[in-house]
Amino acid sequence: MATHPIIVLWSHPRSMSTATERIMRERGDMDCAHEPFMYDYYVHRKRRVMPHFDVQEGHPTRYEDIRDMLLSRADARPVFFKDMAYYVLPHILEDTAFLNRLTHGFLVRDPVASIASYHRLDPEVTDEEIGLEAQRQLYDGIKAATGQAAPVISAEDMRDDPRGVMGALWRAWGLAPADHAFDWQGDVPRDWGQVEGWHGDVSHATGIRPIEEGERQRQIDRFEAQAATAPQLHGYLDHHLPHYRELKSKKLTA
Repeated sequence: MATHPIIVLWSHPRSMSTATERIMRERGDMDCAHEPFMYDYYVHRKRRVMPHFDVQEGHPTRYEDIRDMLLSRADARPVFFKDMAYYVLPHILEDTAFLNRLTHGFLVRDPVASIASYHRLDPEVTDEEIGLEAQRQLYDGIKAATGQAAPVISAEDMRDDPRGVMGALWRAWGLAPADHAFDWQGDVPRDWGQVEGWHGDVSHATGIRPIEEGERQRQIDRFEAQAATAPQLHGYLDHHLPHYRELKSKKLTA
C-alpha cells in the first residue's frame, strides 16, 4: 500500500472544477491528474462519444487499471485528481479498499448555470452527464463506507472568496496553506490538451474570476433560452436540483 495521500475532488461537469484543479496544481506539492476515470466511462465502457476529447495513447482505460495507476503514482508523492462521480459508479462503491484509501471532497455549482454551460458545448448531453445525482449517491456511499462526511464546497462561494473557501477545504484535508496557488503564472497543464475544447477561458486565466453584478439573472435567461428549443433541460434541472440542494446544505464555510 502506498504511503502518500491520494486526494480527489468529485465534481459535476461545468462546476468550475478545472479552475479548482488549477489551484491545486499551483500548490506545487502534489502529482495532479485530470479526470483519469473518463477513460473508463467514454473509452472502455463507451457510454457515448464525448465531444472535444482527444484520447491520449497509452492512458489506461479500465477502471481497475486507472485505479492502479493512481496508487502507483502515490508511491512517489501525494496525488490529487478531480473527476466526475458518474465516471466511477458503481465500481468504486464496490471497491471499498480504494474508497477508503482516498481523501474525498465535493464541488457543486447551481445546475441552472452548469446545465446551460454543458448544453452549449454538447447539445447531446444526457441526464446522467449532468452529474449531480451521481455525486449525491457517491457522497452517501462514502459516508456509509467510512463513517465520515466528505467536505463540500460550492462554486459560487469559491468565486466570492477563493482563498477562504480553499483554505477551509485544505484544513479539512489536512493540507498546509498555499497563498501562491491563487495567482496562476505557470503554463497550461499538458494533460488539459486532451479536452482543450471544454476549458474555455480558464486555460488563459490567471485566477478565479469574481461573480459580476447581474450574472445570476443572465444565467437564468441563458438557461431558459436554451430550454425553449431543448425542453429536456427542464427535466434535467428538476431531476438534479434536489441532489444539488442536499449537497449544498453540507457545504463548508470560509
